Amino acid sequence: MAELPEIETLRRDLEREVGGKRIKAVDVTGTGALKHLTKKQFIDRLEQAKITGIVRRDLLLMAKLDTGDLLVFVLETGGQLRRSAAKDPIDKHTKLVITFTQGGQLRLLDAGANSEVFVVAADELETEVPALKALGPDPVDEPMSWTRFGEMVIRRRGTKLRNLLVDRTLIAGVGPVYADEILHNAGLRHDRDAGSLSTQEIRRLYRSLVETLHEAAKHRGVTLADAEWADLSGKPGGWAGELKVYQRDGLACRRCRSVVSKVRLGGRAVYVCLDCQV
Repeated sequence: MAELPEIETLRRDLEREVGGKRIKAVDVTGTGALKHLTKKQFIDRLEQAKITGIVRRDLLLMAKLDTGDLLVFVLETGGQLRRSAAKDPIDKHTKLVITFTQGGQLRLLDAGANSEVFVVAADELETEVPALKALGPDPVDEPMSWTRFGEMVIRRRGTKLRNLLVDRTLIAGVGPVYADEILHNAGLRHDRDAGSLSTQEIRRLYRSLVETLHEAAKHRGVTLADAEWADLSGKPGGWAGELKVYQRDGLACRRCRSVVSKVRLGGRAVYVCLDCQV
């Protein structure tokens, strides 16, 4: 599963590798990923368009086109983008091949049929993806003060901290991996009520949120055992070795040496050190 650091890694790679390039040809080679348009409509809106920039909103990855359209990739639950040469063999899981006039290709690979791709007019994006209207601030793209963050947290009193962090109407881009890591770094339990935090704990949670996401993005994200995520060249993320609790149940906590636990909250698995998170 890809979260903010992984999608931000792809955004930076794509900006460097395909920003400014013109699309020569589009080949939809697989089924299931293409949404909202027919294959012909999709191809017609892409061919000869120029990519003017790469942007991210929450976990949507988008190429801005000089036609006013956006090419949108949904990779949160699976799928990989790969920069390739035209001569490279086509992987059997390839769903889409975009060839550029200057040479080279961008390919969408998806063995599990969990990705989506579509084209939409930029001013119609929120109509196509209504959840974006209620999206909270992006901790990487939209710096905010800890006091503003604290006000947002306090308004959610009655909500458990783990549920708070994965609520994207509060904070964009955080999923289970980074929620558990943020809470461990802040020394806070997953089941604490948001309204119970002291001012010092709110500041600690805010600092942990920002630092964890920035550090993970700097190290190009996390690739878990399922190997679902890789960067544009097919390499795994470099932050997996920095995980303190996620999927480390039964192992020693890297802060206090107690055993990391796997517990349930609302039917979902949570990884926590019950000794040093309070």
